[in-house]
Amino acid sequence: MSAQDRVIPSAEGIAASARATKGKGLPPVHLWNPPFCGDLDMRIARDGTWFYLGTPIGRFELVKLFSSILRKDGEKYFLVTPVEKVGITVDDAPFVATDFNVTGEGQEQVLTFTTHVGDRAAAGPEHPIRVVRDAETGEPSPYVLIRANLEALIDRKSFYRLVDCGTHHDGWFGVWSGGDFFRMIPSDELPDA
Repeated sequence: MSAQDRVIPSAEGIAASARATKGKGLPPVHLWNPPFCGDLDMRIARDGTWFYLGTPIGRFELVKLFSSILRKDGEKYFLVTPVEKVGITVDDAPFVATDFNVTGEGQEQVLTFTTHVGDRAAAGPEHPIRVVRDAETGEPSPYVLIRANLEALIDRKSFYRLVDCGTHHDGWFGVWSGGDFFRMIPSDELPDA
């Protein structure tokens, strides 16, 4: 590609391309292999706020549109359309799980999470929950896989509710969902164990 043929990425151009591909459901970004066009000054903060050129993106519809064309390749995040692929920065996880509902009980329990952009995923074999503990403070950071390598950080209020759904199994405290047990902390590390 010559210098004069090179696409200069912009949020407006990406949004226009994404709108052009919009149909029912999520676009098939996993099937698209456009050329890498460089990095865009776009960032997703740990709390789920999207920024462009250092300013929060205030239009929910635009954030939802961008989130629909988000892809993670290796450890990097990209917005992908059929004609361009641009890198963006993600501080932690690209989504925040802001709520969940519970159906069933015990090992039959299913936890269905909803993200701040409206994605839903029922935790289970295809959508595992994981908890990472800070090495220094022991503070937990819980995540649930939402789609294709894209996780949601489970917000604090939802994590507290998740703990209320927890139980002990094989020496661990965790939760059941979709027939799988997701470990949170060794049972013997709980204060009242």
